[in-house]
Amino acid sequence: MNIDNTLTIADLAPALERFWKLSGEKIDLIHAEYDPAQGSPVFTVAGKYTTRGWTEWTEGFHYGSGFLQFDATGDEHHAKKAMELTLSRMASHVSHIGVHDHGFNNLSTYGNWLRLQKAGKLPADQVDFCELAIKISGAVQASRWSPINGGGGYIYSFNGPHSLFVDTIRSCRIVMVAHALGHTLMGENDAPHSLLGRALQHIEATAKYAVFYGEGRDSYDEWGRTAHESVFNPNDGRFRCPNSQQGFSGFTTWTRGLAWAMVGFPEQLEFLKTLSDADLEPFGGRAKWEALMLKGARATCDWFIANTPTDGVPYWDGGAPGLAFMGDWRNRDSEPFNDHEPIDSSAAAIGAQGLIRLGRYLGTETEEGKRYYQAGLTSLRSLLTDTYLGVDPTHQGLLLHSVYHRPNGWDHVPEGQKVPCGEACMWGDYHLRELAVTAQQPDYTFYGCLS
Repeated sequence: MNIDNTLTIADLAPALERFWKLSGEKIDLIHAEYDPAQGSPVFTVAGKYTTRGWTEWTEGFHYGSGFLQFDATGDEHHAKKAMELTLSRMASHVSHIGVHDHGFNNLSTYGNWLRLQKAGKLPADQVDFCELAIKISGAVQASRWSPINGGGGYIYSFNGPHSLFVDTIRSCRIVMVAHALGHTLMGENDAPHSLLGRALQHIEATAKYAVFYGEGRDSYDEWGRTAHESVFNPNDGRFRCPNSQQGFSGFTTWTRGLAWAMVGFPEQLEFLKTLSDADLEPFGGRAKWEALMLKGARATCDWFIANTPTDGVPYWDGGAPGLAFMGDWRNRDSEPFNDHEPIDSSAAAIGAQGLIRLGRYLGTETEEGKRYYQAGLTSLRSLLTDTYLGVDPTHQGLLLHSVYHRPNGWDHVPEGQKVPCGEACMWGDYHLRELAVTAQQPDYTFYGCLS
C-alpha cells in the first residue's frame, strides 16, 4: 500500500463528521426494519441484513454499535436502545459455553456500557451488573481450554478441542478485564485458575502457531503470514498443521484473520502497561510478553502493508487464486467490482485499528511508529469514501464490500457481477465505528471500563 505520511486526523474531520451522521442513520434503519426474531443480523443481501446460522457471534456488534454512536456523537437515543437490548437479549451470551466469541459479543455491549458509566457519560446505576456479566463471561471463555504438549494451552474454537482460531486473540480481552476486576476461574476440587495466565498462554499459542515469521516452519513461511486455524491432536496436545475455515487454505493468509491478530497484539501490549512486574513475574516476566507481542504485531502489520492495494483495503485472502489474473494488483487501488476475487473491507476496518494502535505504542514521533500510524489513517481515509460507505439511504449496511465465508459461497453476488461486492456485515460496520473512535479518541481502549 502507499502510505500517506502527511495525512492527519484533522484532515479527516469532515469525512468523519459525515460518517457519524450516516452511521446513526444506519443504526436507526436496522432497528426500524430488522426483525430480531430472525436471529442476529450477520450480513446484507441486496442491501438488507439477514441472519446466517453458524453461531450468534454478531449480536453484540449490533447493540454495541449504539454505544459507540452515543460515545462519538452524544445522541442519547442510541445509548438508550443499546442498554435496553443488552438487558433483554445478551444474557445467554454471557454464559455461552460453546463459543470462542465472548470478547466480541460481551465486551462490545457490557464492556462499552461499563466504560461509558465509569466515564460519567451514562448513569452509573448498572456498574455492578456489567462487572458481574464481564466476570462470568471471562471465566466461561477461559474454561474452554485445551492443553498443549510441553506446556501452555489455548481457548479452543467452536470447532472443538483440537482447534485454535487466530480470531480468538480478541476474546482474550474479556478474560483480561475479568482478571483485572478480581475474578478467578474455579475448577474441579476448587482449584483456582488464573485468568491472566490463561489469556497470556492463549496469546503465546497464537503467536507461536498462528503467525509465521519467515523462519522456515513450512515451504510457504513468510514474515507476517497467518493461519486461520491451528490444528492440534487433542489426545496428546501436539500441534499437527495449519488450516483455514474461511480463508483459501492453511498456507495462505486470510486477511480478516490477519486483521484480528493485527489489532489483538497491540491492544494487549497496551494492557500490559497496566500490570505490575509482580503480576507478570509468575508467567515469565514483562520482557518475555512484550517481546512476543511486539514481534507478532510487527509481523502481521508488515504483511498487511506489503500485500494490500495502494489505498489500504485488502482482498479477502492473499493467496486467493484469482489474484493471479489481476496483474500487479498490489500497486493499484482496490477494485471491488473486479471479475476474479472479492475485497474484504472488514479486514481493513479491523486491521487499520491495529496499525494505529501499534504506531501509538511505538510512538508516532519515531520513524517506525509513524509508518504504522500513517498506514492506519490511509486505510481509514479510503473506507470513508463513497466507494466503501453505504450512502444509499435504503441500504442497511454502513461499510460495503465485505466478505463472510468465500469458500462456502455464503456471500451475495449481485446480478451482473462475478464476485461478492456491494454488501455489508455487522462486524465490518461495528469495527469501522470502533476504528473511527480509536482514531478520534487516543485514550479509547478495551480496558477503559476498569477506570
